[in-house]
Amino acid sequence: MLITGAELFVKALKAEQVNTLFAYPGGQSIDLFNALYDENDIDVILPRHEQGLIHAADGYARSTGKVGVCLVTSGPGATNLVTGIATANYDSVPLVCFTGQVPTRLIGNDAFQEVDIVGITRSICKYAITVRKRDNLAAIIKKAFIIARTGKPGVVVIDLPKDIQREYGNDDYPEKIEIRGYKPKLSVHAGQIKKALEILNNAKKPVFLIGGGVNISHSQSEMLILAETTGVPVITTIMGKGAIPTTHNLYIGNIGIHGSYASNTAISNCDVLFSIGTRFNDRITGKIGHFATNATIIHVDIDPASISRNIAVDIPIVADAKKAISALLEKAQPLDIEDWLKQISIWKSQYPIAMKRTGLTPEKIIREINKNFDNAIIATDVGQNQLWATQFLELNAKKQMLTSGGLGTMGYGFPAAIGAKIGNPSKDVIVISGDGGMQMNIQEMATAICYELPITICILNNGYLGNVRQWQEMFFDRKYSSTCMRYRKSCSSSCNSPTEYCPEYTPDFIKLAESYGAKSIRITNEQDIAAALKTAKNTLKVPTVIEFIIEREENVMPIVPPGNSLDDMILESEDN
Repeated sequence: MLITGAELFVKALKAEQVNTLFAYPGGQSIDLFNALYDENDIDVILPRHEQGLIHAADGYARSTGKVGVCLVTSGPGATNLVTGIATANYDSVPLVCFTGQVPTRLIGNDAFQEVDIVGITRSICKYAITVRKRDNLAAIIKKAFIIARTGKPGVVVIDLPKDIQREYGNDDYPEKIEIRGYKPKLSVHAGQIKKALEILNNAKKPVFLIGGGVNISHSQSEMLILAETTGVPVITTIMGKGAIPTTHNLYIGNIGIHGSYASNTAISNCDVLFSIGTRFNDRITGKIGHFATNATIIHVDIDPASISRNIAVDIPIVADAKKAISALLEKAQPLDIEDWLKQISIWKSQYPIAMKRTGLTPEKIIREINKNFDNAIIATDVGQNQLWATQFLELNAKKQMLTSGGLGTMGYGFPAAIGAKIGNPSKDVIVISGDGGMQMNIQEMATAICYELPITICILNNGYLGNVRQWQEMFFDRKYSSTCMRYRKSCSSSCNSPTEYCPEYTPDFIKLAESYGAKSIRITNEQDIAAALKTAKNTLKVPTVIEFIIEREENVMPIVPPGNSLDDMILESEDN
């Protein structure tokens, strides 16, 4: 049977069990949307901006474990995906992005809304290709889904010219396909596992360092069993948080620039560092030459390029985290490390992460979120709000955090929450965002309203781009350059002291939320936090915006100054 390329596109999505498509139409994708018009098995979600669209697909993929799928038009539609492509690819999120393209005869002629999206995205995705022949369309789509979800997951971009969409051809869609040169590693090297266990079993001061790879591979339950079997304490990166319950007695905390004192100190003093699923990026290592200098380092990662790239390791294991942990569990045994665990406990009690100031603080807000939501997905934006969330959120098998780790993309949190709610309608979904990041994709409030999504949106409003302002305060002599969100043209350009006379904040989030049709609450006192969250939790079919007016110069502590080692931390700010 002969069908158009657009009809084959729909057939392929159904064969790949895609039931949710995040899409925005345009001239070079109109045939694809026409083919979707009477299709009842695929929900087409129409966000209000392509960047919001791909972040929503990202949140959907992270929270469900499925491949997120996007469809946009050519030119600006395609280029508006670029930040989201990089965001997802950095964090190993499986996405397949379809972009419309001008007809093949016009490619390279500067046609209206023509861009070389494959050339633009090749360095920030796992695979990108323009379909040049209708006969190749089915195989290319099949290949895209395989590449996106296998090995180290990532983003695949398929550029689909308009004439290919319209051309008739065979309706076959393959069940299996061989991809030349693509051989993701499926097995675990038994010899390396044996070596790693020998080293671990002889350790006196071991730690597990867990990254996002454990969460991506959905191996949290196996990781918990491994930690409890061996008795080895667990430290996580921001992306690895939740790999074991954060209330577990073996969980120490996060590592890195804003890691806990106990975590950073344990890394600096351990004798075996057993890392699973992390790239050892600069945000967690601090000064590389001073990182875990006393330790034998074992590194499990599915990407061989990540091993020994930043930190030289002693025992490399190239494997999927789930398979590696399962292999370790076969012969794991309890370790006699009571003295080490007692020392870590002392460090935790000596210098806990806590905000000692009275009044409305981010810690108190997040602690109330912990109390009021026990089956939830929490999406954060980027900046101080993200860091406070990663410090104070309690995560477990029923509570998941979504955040942009590798790229640190402002504007990610709200649309990611929309995708998560669409993919998990029975779960509570909460956004924790700063006032700056919230404005970057606030147009998606219309999407949340139109799809009747009761999302709880917590805006921590300090009137600043807070993370940059904190660095300006601590390391740039309080020169608050371009970080005040209340700035007016009439203000002094050198102002660095917020007062009660500062201009009103723009926008008024309460009025803006109400103009969309959302419920809105402004909180200035800590006594009102719980009631606001309960109101939001009980609000159906519309999002609730809770604006928390927090201290304008609140800082995230502790902090490792730039260029310093992990054991060189500033534990408290001057006002705390």
